[in-house]
Amino acid sequence: MVERSFKKVLVANRGEIAVRIIRACREMGLPTVAVYSEADRPALHVRQADEAYLLGPAPSRESYLRIDRVLDVAKSSGADAVHPGYGFLAENAEFARACEEAGITFIGPRSETIALMGEKTSARRAAVEAGVPVVPGTLEALADDAAIRREAERIGFPLMLKAAAGGGGKGLRFVARPEDLPSAVARARSEAASAFGDDSVYLERAIERPRHVEIQVLADAHGHAVHLFERECSIQRRHQKVIEESPSPFLTPELRQRMGSLAVALVAKAGYVNAGTLEFLVDANRNPYFLEMNTRLQVEHPVTEMVTGEDLVKLQIRIAQGERLPFRQEELKQRGHAIECRVYAEDPDAGFLPSPGRIVALRVPGGPGVRDDSGIYEGYEVPIHYDPLLSKLVAYGYSRRDALLRMRRAVSEYKILGIKTTLPFFERVLHHPAFVAGEFDTSFVEKVFAEADRVRERPVDVAVAAAAIRAFRERQAARLQGTAPGGSPWWRAGLAEAQRRL
Repeated sequence: MVERSFKKVLVANRGEIAVRIIRACREMGLPTVAVYSEADRPALHVRQADEAYLLGPAPSRESYLRIDRVLDVAKSSGADAVHPGYGFLAENAEFARACEEAGITFIGPRSETIALMGEKTSARRAAVEAGVPVVPGTLEALADDAAIRREAERIGFPLMLKAAAGGGGKGLRFVARPEDLPSAVARARSEAASAFGDDSVYLERAIERPRHVEIQVLADAHGHAVHLFERECSIQRRHQKVIEESPSPFLTPELRQRMGSLAVALVAKAGYVNAGTLEFLVDANRNPYFLEMNTRLQVEHPVTEMVTGEDLVKLQIRIAQGERLPFRQEELKQRGHAIECRVYAEDPDAGFLPSPGRIVALRVPGGPGVRDDSGIYEGYEVPIHYDPLLSKLVAYGYSRRDALLRMRRAVSEYKILGIKTTLPFFERVLHHPAFVAGEFDTSFVEKVFAEADRVRERPVDVAVAAAAIRAFRERQAARLQGTAPGGSPWWRAGLAEAQRRL
């Protein structure tokens, strides 16, 4: 592949990832082109790019997912490369092929590779051929209800029903019993058709108490491939990651090396070029099973950047320009620990329902080891039309404990007023004993909320509540009279009992 420098990069995305890519391009001296929908006219990525062009109305199918309109902007603006970010068209083989046919470089893998590894069942087949263990299940997409029933009986319950073209938890259902299968199939198919335009599904055996661990890979067009270690992604709600970290507190050095080697072997087998991520489930006995490959930049890529010191977006661009990887595997090291919290415009106490609206006040945390990849500003109106991710808060430390304490501090400083966010949820998780100990799995969030529900439902005696109120009033009166701050014995006893019971 001949090396060449791009003249201009079109960023085919929005929000924090578009801002992230624009910043990397600016540091490389590359002019950028933003695209936006009518709902995103005031968006931060529109303000930061060198040029910006309207794609269409707010719905993504009429704007960000319109391949023809994105390519028209690329041609008219003189952009010779397109970075898709994640989501939208990032794993769309048709879009990558259209870029190739138009003479525009797609900053990502080749279209045929996306078709192979982006479709979940073909990726599973490739993994088997490369000697990578997979979760027992089907290796073909299933579009017939009778075939689904037969395969489900063969695999056994409980099992996971997954969209063949899916990702991000869409079209995914846990099926505990045979009688639950028909309704789960109907819902999964409907969701998959809406999200991906493909309602085919496949089945996997459900692994009990799994950890979700992924391996970041990079490969150039000259036959060199490396892994950049792992990210722990087990803290999820509705199969969507909310907290990630690196290194994983669960992996041993031997398992880390093995999973990295498996990932590179699969990359070589697929002839993969550019950045990608291989996702694994790891059971309680530390046996890894390949799940799928994301043929794009991941949302959680900053934690890898923090512990390796490498800029993944710049490396993507350089690989797309034909450059060789600037390092060998043995030169890459994990240093320290990084934790990322995805800050969503969602209400954790209302089942993570979206919370669009105007941000009336904003205070972003800072200080040593704190990074905030954001697409918002004070006065910004969070639209209802898209994924509600606002920013990604990352804390780095020399150890996991250092990173955890720094993240607690950063979350406490982060203030977003006017809408609900997931920041209060992070306060809970970051102080939870199981998270602090690194002893959790993909069911952790459900358990945390079950514990919170039990606390909220705990009955409180009227007498205890009355004692607390009287104690508070007596304390206030004592302060006004200048008496001893300790209050009366009755006040102390009442307060102690109230605290114990509440």
